[in-house]
Amino acid sequence: MKPFSSIAGVVDAHLVRGARANVDAAPDLLIEVPNGATRTDDFTALQGLLRSPLPEALVDFFHVNTDAGAPELAEAVAARLVADDPTRAVAILCCRVPRTFIDCNRRIDAAPEDFKAGKVTPGLMPWITDADDRALLRGRHDAYAAAVGVAVDAIMPRGAMLMLHTYAPRSVDVEVDAHIVTNLRRAYEPEVEPTWPLRPPVDVIGRGTDGTRYAPPDVFEALRAGLGAVGVDVADSETYPMHPSTLAWHHAIAWPGRTLCLEVRRDLVADPFTPFAQMRIGADKVAHLAGPIAAALRRWW
Repeated sequence: MKPFSSIAGVVDAHLVRGARANVDAAPDLLIEVPNGATRTDDFTALQGLLRSPLPEALVDFFHVNTDAGAPELAEAVAARLVADDPTRAVAILCCRVPRTFIDCNRRIDAAPEDFKAGKVTPGLMPWITDADDRALLRGRHDAYAAAVGVAVDAIMPRGAMLMLHTYAPRSVDVEVDAHIVTNLRRAYEPEVEPTWPLRPPVDVIGRGTDGTRYAPPDVFEALRAGLGAVGVDVADSETYPMHPSTLAWHHAIAWPGRTLCLEVRRDLVADPFTPFAQMRIGADKVAHLAGPIAAALRRWW
């Protein structure tokens, strides 16, 4: 497999090179967006291939749970990095497989207890009951994981990796089962939604379940200072830990100090945040975050 190649329905790959970057050299940074299927069309295209009986209006869960704004923020950070240093190049890998069906940032063989312990949703969703559907989705999951693996091998150990996510503004605690849509709609009723805990504006998911820090300290501190200067607070694994059930954990273990996993609250990039519809992403909001993030990432260089 050739590094940084797109695969239809699996991954979009994009190389952003500065004007003076060496075209034969590997990129200096890989930005991975493992939950980058954020358009309604991403959901409906894959839904149309499946035979499993899905929960009614499952697209509502798709919009609540997908990382809206992460692809746009990845592009903005990459553009800012190469504008500031035209000798550099950045690769972006954006997954096109909706996590509503299978999550390409999960170890699919992990036990359900592992996902709950890590405060993360499952890898293969429980409503996928047809054997052919499971095979199709596992094939796309494995193809995406392989593409990321090839890209990581191409940039390491000289390069670095940003794993970029967005999350809903509040920690809404509902069971991921056949009643997910009904329960989510209830959770987002106007009188109920404000009762859920508000998440940090930005959270660096850099500590394991035992408190071990995997995020590079100098990049973390630069990120906290830079975003703090524009009024955006940065937490340290406050929302959930980096857990072995995620593929992000394996990248962090394999390349100590060369990876950073970042959650950005979705209302900081969406204009506005609309939980049950495809969100419009605000260019000014994205730019507000992209500069400080890019400045922090340059610590690797």
